[in-house]
Amino acid sequence: MTYETLQVTLEQHVAVIRLNRPDKANAMNLAMWHDIRTAFEWADSTPDVRAVVLEGEGKLFTSGIDLQMMMGLAASIRNDCDGRTRENLRRTILDLQDCLSSLERCRKPVLAAIHGACIGGGIDLITCADMRYCSADAWFSVKEIDIGMTADVGTLQRLPRLIGEGMARELAYTARKVDAAEAREIRLVNRVFESREALAGGVREIAAGIAAKSPLAVRGTKEMISYARDHSVADGLNYIATWNAAMLMSNDLQAAMMANMSKQAPVFDN
Repeated sequence: MTYETLQVTLEQHVAVIRLNRPDKANAMNLAMWHDIRTAFEWADSTPDVRAVVLEGEGKLFTSGIDLQMMMGLAASIRNDCDGRTRENLRRTILDLQDCLSSLERCRKPVLAAIHGACIGGGIDLITCADMRYCSADAWFSVKEIDIGMTADVGTLQRLPRLIGEGMARELAYTARKVDAAEAREIRLVNRVFESREALAGGVREIAAGIAAKSPLAVRGTKEMISYARDHSVADGLNYIATWNAAMLMSNDLQAAMMANMSKQAPVFDN
């Protein structure tokens, strides 16, 4: 498929989805929001994809939502009826939320590789990923408060679960910069790499390691962790019992057990 605002490649079961508006600091215009959803729906439905790397082209990961898109929003939702105008705005917000939630719906693990700046809507985007990694030059800002709005497409719902409520409140209320070292300290990112080149190589190596595992087991693991985040322990235990009653006795299980016995790398179907 071709995309207006992304570069998408697939090699050895690892898809790379790259934000590709470098001349606009990878600002997230409407086309990019929709391209993101389309790309992750493709990754989810393509059997040969086993892991996804999300990265940005150019000097930074993303400067966040495109302000021209914000300024054009009023015209796109306008209706003679005030109630319908407000309903249109609500539907627009829900659609943008859905575009980013496509990362969570994708059954394959998503690894975000962040360099340079990750601002505003970029935080909404990366908090949807399974894991986040960054280069030493990276910095982060929950910027919405500085343009007079409340973040509305996921940061305020997901960030507290990643870094704790108190720190999430501080970042959302102040919009201050968080450098790579602090991002690692507060567990926003899993690891910091010395350079952008080291980041790209390191994240691809992690993704390749995941891609070598049982695809069925990896998909089930993502499903269970995501489910457990939003449910009680009892609910999660019940769900995994039901899931494995259906999925456990698979060709992947047999292949992995035989490979362990023979000390050889297992080979799995997609």
